[in-house]
Amino acid sequence: MIRAGIAVAALALALLLGPSSAQALTLQDVGTFDQPIYVTSDPDDAGRLFVVERTGRIRLFEDGVNTLFADLSSVVSCCAGERGLLSIALDPDFGANGRLFVDYTGKEEPGEIHVAELTAAPNRQTANISTLKQLLKIPHGTFATHNGGQLQFGPDGQLYASTGDGGGSNDQLHTAQDPASPLGKILQVNIGTPDTYTRWSSGLRNPYRFSFDSLTGDMVIGDVGQGLREEIDFAPSPFPGITGGQNANYGWNCREGLLAGPQGPGVPDPECATPPAGGFVDPVFDYPHSPDPDLGGGRCSITGGYVARDASLGALYGHYVYADYCAGVLRSLQLPASAKGRASDDCSLGLRVDHPVSFGEDSARRLYVVEQGGGVYRFAGLPPAGCPTTPDETPALIRRQLSPTFIGIKPQRRRVERGKRALLTVWVSPCLGRKGEPVTLLRNGRANGTKYLSRACTARFLPQIRRGATFAAFTHEDRADNYLAGKSRKLRIRLAHRRHR
Repeated sequence: MIRAGIAVAALALALLLGPSSAQALTLQDVGTFDQPIYVTSDPDDAGRLFVVERTGRIRLFEDGVNTLFADLSSVVSCCAGERGLLSIALDPDFGANGRLFVDYTGKEEPGEIHVAELTAAPNRQTANISTLKQLLKIPHGTFATHNGGQLQFGPDGQLYASTGDGGGSNDQLHTAQDPASPLGKILQVNIGTPDTYTRWSSGLRNPYRFSFDSLTGDMVIGDVGQGLREEIDFAPSPFPGITGGQNANYGWNCREGLLAGPQGPGVPDPECATPPAGGFVDPVFDYPHSPDPDLGGGRCSITGGYVARDASLGALYGHYVYADYCAGVLRSLQLPASAKGRASDDCSLGLRVDHPVSFGEDSARRLYVVEQGGGVYRFAGLPPAGCPTTPDETPALIRRQLSPTFIGIKPQRRRVERGKRALLTVWVSPCLGRKGEPVTLLRNGRANGTKYLSRACTARFLPQIRRGATFAAFTHEDRADNYLAGKSRKLRIRLAHRRHR
C-alpha cells in the first residue's frame, strides 16, 4: 500500500502546482570544477555542497563560493585508467563529530583501494590530511579499472562501499564469485575496527555507483557490464536480511545482465556450475550496447543514480534517475516492489550531458548530475509530458503517502555569549513556496516560538542564550494535506566565554 502511494504521489503534487506554474525540467548550473566525480552535501545543511575532484581534492561550495575543503592528492593515485578519489560520505552526525569517509586508489601500492576516515576542523570548513585514518586497504594492482568506488550510509546507519572485480575482461582474477575476495562486492565497512568488513552482496563486475532510496531505504546498484549488457540491481529494504540484499549474488561473471556470462577465461568458474542455494539474483533492468532509443548516441557504461524524492520535480518523484556514460542521456524508470520484479516505464527525460560520471543527492533530497568535463548541475522543473507516465489514480487516496518533510536547521555560530541571541535559520523541503506556512522552534523539547516560512521556504529565529540549550524545529502538517509534518535534527548551542578587552 505504501509503495503504491509513493508511486503516484507525484500526481497529487502536479495537480496542486497547477498547469500555470509548470516549468520544463532543466539542469541548473551549480559550478565548474577540475575533473569532478561526485557531489553530496552536509547532512545538516543542504546549502553546503561537497564536490569530489578525481585528482584528490574535495571542494566546499557554499553561498556561491568555491573553497578547498581537503587536499588528498599526495596520497591519491590518479589518473591512470579509472583511478583517483572516487567518492565521499559524510557521517550522519557530521555536525557533531566532523567525520567523513573517503574512497580512493592509493599511491603507496598503486591502485590499492582505500576506505579511510577524515576529520573536519571544528568550524567544519576544512579537513587536514593529517587526520586521515585508514579503515580498509584492498589490493588492486593488476588492472587500472573496475575499482567500484561508491560510499554510502545505509538506512541502518552503517557505511557501505562498492568494489569492482579487479579489472580485465571476463573477470580474469576470478574475484566476483569468490567469497574470500573483497572484490566484485558491496561491503559493509566496520568503522570501529579497521581492516574488517561484512560481505554484503557479490557477483558484481563494477558497481561504480549505488545509492539508497532516501525514503524507503531500498538499495539500487548500477553495475557496469562488459560487451553486451548494462544492468540495474535492486535490493528492497528492510535491512538486514536477504530481502535487503545481504548475501545476494548478482551473477557476474556467470551472468551479464539477463544473458549468460563469459564464465572465463577458457573454463567455467566452479561457482557458475553450482549456483548459490537461492540462485543468482537477476537485475530488475538491463539494456544493450545500442544507440539510446530516444536521443541517440551509443551506450556503453551505466552511471547509476538515485530515486527522486524531491517533490518539486513533479511526476519524477519516486522514479529512479540514471544515465549512460557514452550516450549521456538522462533517463528514469519505475523500480519494482521486489527484487524478483522488473522495472518499468523507462524513458528519456529529454536532457543530455557529456559523459555523466555520477549523480548526487543533497540532504534536502535535491538531485544533481556530475559531468566529467567539469560541470555540476541540479535538477529543477517538471519532466516532459509522458515521461514518466503519470499513474491514473485519485489524488485523495495518495496524499498521506507524500514524502515526509525535510527540515534543516543551521546556526550562525554554535557558541554564543551569555545573554546574546543565536541566529538560527530553518529551511523546509518540500515547500510550496507560498508565504505563511508555520514552523515551530523547540528549545530543550519545548515550543519556543513559531515563525512563518518565506517564499524561499526559510525562517529565522533569534532565541536569547542564557545557558547551553538544544534546539530543533518542526513543521505542522500542511492545512491542505499536501505533505506530512517533519522534524529537524537536534542542534546544540553552547555558551562562549566573554572576550576581555
